[in-house]
Amino acid sequence: MPTHKLLLLPGDGIGPEVMAEVQRLIGWLDAQGIAHFETEQGLVGGSAYDADKVAITDATMALAQASDAVIFGAVGGPKWDQVPYEQRPEAGLLRLRKEMALFANLRPAICYPALAESSSLKREVIEGLDIMIVRELTGGVYFGEPKTITDLGNGQKRAVDTQVYDTYEIERIARVAFDLARKRRNKLTSMEKRNVMKSGVLWNEVVTQVHKREYADVELEHQLADSGGMSLVRWPKQFDVIVTDNLFGDMLSDIAAMLTGSLGMLPSASLGDVDPRTKRSKALYEPVHGSAPDIAGSGAANPIAMIASFNMALRYSFDMGELADKVDAAIAAVLAKGLRTADIKSEGTTAVSTTQMGEAILKEVQALHG
Repeated sequence: MPTHKLLLLPGDGIGPEVMAEVQRLIGWLDAQGIAHFETEQGLVGGSAYDADKVAITDATMALAQASDAVIFGAVGGPKWDQVPYEQRPEAGLLRLRKEMALFANLRPAICYPALAESSSLKREVIEGLDIMIVRELTGGVYFGEPKTITDLGNGQKRAVDTQVYDTYEIERIARVAFDLARKRRNKLTSMEKRNVMKSGVLWNEVVTQVHKREYADVELEHQLADSGGMSLVRWPKQFDVIVTDNLFGDMLSDIAAMLTGSLGMLPSASLGDVDPRTKRSKALYEPVHGSAPDIAGSGAANPIAMIASFNMALRYSFDMGELADKVDAAIAAVLAKGLRTADIKSEGTTAVSTTQMGEAILKEVQALHG
């Protein structure tokens, strides 16, 4: 049985609490001989700044590069609002994404049957939702240069952010999205703003060319990103896989996340190019939610997104699809029994703590595994 090297980066706020529930699952898988994981743990974000005055150290970056997957919690909080921009907690995550070349961000939006009433949308609009947003992660306006604030005098300043995309960046994210669509319902929607942005014109052109050359069997449609956002809240089940750039992907995936009722429910994966020697890619898995410092230490955090993020690692990094299916089924079963953390609590359900939710999910995994 292969040994999989994991780097656990709990981070700040509720990060350590939800990571503990992943560690519980990892420990059981190891003990049962179902899988073997070698884990190391490091600091990132505000906790790293407190210890070393940087958002992530070179030593931790080296551990990340040597790992088969990084499991990441959450970073940030008011405590670090005044630290220098280059050392802000989020800089640790950005450095991981950039130096590991994690260009493809996969963010599923799934509505578990038991939570259909938790959405702000009507049940018939949201029930059965299962879409995947593929966001380009290392290009675009977040990384483009120049990126400046210039003092113009007379109390005036000018801020500049630059949206930049090269053909190869669009091609590789398009391939990831087309490949995913082939494994799902064979439909891809590409979103950009070609009506007002030159980068959108190129994006549309390149995705169309990749489709014609390599993926003519997949249904492809194009939408403007603002119209796509409207469609997501009008009738989200029309989509299967959505591919878009860094900026629009950030916004559209948050919209899709809230369709399901809570950010605390949703995982994500960030993937790099496949290594031709190992046939694997660098990978980082993280929940969509933030560090939630207001509830840190209270036992109220929802660990489902963190557990589901590790579950994506089982599926995409370690080819353990059957085990991943069981973890997904375990989460659905716990929710069907009415167990709820505070963020998804509703009338007639049973309130549980972070630890109790993690224990309940593990118990269901054990039952499903026999």
